[in-house]
Amino acid sequence: MNFFNLLKSLDELLYEVMSWLVFYPITLWRTLVRPLQMMDYSDVEQGDAADQQYTDTLSPPLFLLLSLIIVHAAEIALVGNNAVVTSKVGLAALVSNNTDLIILRIVMYSLFPVMMAARMVRAQGLQVNRDTLRAPFYSQCYTAAVLAMLLGGGVILIKLGHDWSALAGVALTFFGLLWFGFLQTAWFNQHLKCGRLRAFGHASRAMVESLIAMFVMSNLFS
Repeated sequence: MNFFNLLKSLDELLYEVMSWLVFYPITLWRTLVRPLQMMDYSDVEQGDAADQQYTDTLSPPLFLLLSLIIVHAAEIALVGNNAVVTSKVGLAALVSNNTDLIILRIVMYSLFPVMMAARMVRAQGLQVNRDTLRAPFYSQCYTAAVLAMLLGGGVILIKLGHDWSALAGVALTFFGLLWFGFLQTAWFNQHLKCGRLRAFGHASRAMVESLIAMFVMSNLFS
């Protein structure tokens, strides 16, 4: 790569990174006020050519990653480094810095999109493969990002150690899970054209599977 190609690559990288300052708030606002519509929007975008996808928002996985980075930065600023980073016991020894912790967290929170997507594909009577799983997984990343911010915010409040913050943290955590569960019920109801009770069953099963997998992974690295 010659010098001019390097400059061009840096130019494109700088523009991409700085554009996040514009498109992250847009994506967050739309996901907060119209989560189901954003999930439908992601499904439509998956049908476009790769260079035409998500031109006016962030892609769902990138939105999830940036949301986790923001929560992580808030945690460091308010309560300091997570104990997993400093621990050298068991698998926690593999997490030696904050970058490793962010990678671990994106894997953990991606459990929600992949479990929800797999349940949807199975409920539709389709074979679970890379093609059928992609669209629902991407759409689920939008809401998983908001869930990560709510749960992460709840944990930060609890770690502050005040009575009021602990209560607020628990309340925020439960609100996040209830919000996510209600939204998933509506999502299954919309896509499967089934009754709300059946949709609630699919959403509950996928949520329980996600939480169990997340709990197991958390304990392995704690």
